[in-house]
Amino acid sequence: MARILAVDDEKEILEIIRKALEKDGHEVVLCKDGDSALKALSIPFQLILLDIMMPEMDGFELCVKIRNKTDCPIIFLTAKSSEPDIIKGLSIGADDYLKKPFGLGELRARVMAHMRREGRQKSNSFIRSGLVFYTDSKKVMYQQKNLLLTKSEYDICEYLAINHGITCSKERIFESVFGFNADSDSSAIVEHIKNIRKKGSAYGLNLVETVWGIGYRWAE
Repeated sequence: MARILAVDDEKEILEIIRKALEKDGHEVVLCKDGDSALKALSIPFQLILLDIMMPEMDGFELCVKIRNKTDCPIIFLTAKSSEPDIIKGLSIGADDYLKKPFGLGELRARVMAHMRREGRQKSNSFIRSGLVFYTDSKKVMYQQKNLLLTKSEYDICEYLAINHGITCSKERIFESVFGFNADSDSSAIVEHIKNIRKKGSAYGLNLVETVWGIGYRWAE
């Protein structure tokens, strides 16, 4: 199915992750610290599971370094579930987060959802509000400049752009983009949209509008 890198300083958690994901046919590479994880990136991975609270090099620092090497989905596994930690994780390039302690069923479902997103066969492009969406490479270009969106940010933009004129709740966006229902984590959409707006504003663009009390829609 996929080659997955799991990074955590607790050996027991790594073994639990490995056994759970191997049931779905994934190849799982385990690393207990940041240095060994960076060395492991000499081979390609389709997804990375990353703990935050690790000694020496924590997950935030490691995430930044990983993002310089690969654009595959990164899911934080973390007991640090406060809003500032979530905002920080998503702003530096993570795609998703899973709160510890987590159920193995949810872990497997979250991984499968991201793999479905990565495995979708997309082609062609379309234009919306002066932006060109390249659906095969998941890029958004404006006046021949790349907005440098993460994959999750791109997918949210694509979903809202395709459904322009429709106001979508954050729960609906989460379910449609990530592929399953997890209302408690739909708050991640709020942070992704903040990042999208920040990147758009660098080019004088307002990409997403808030409809108070309802959700979000593509800004025409």
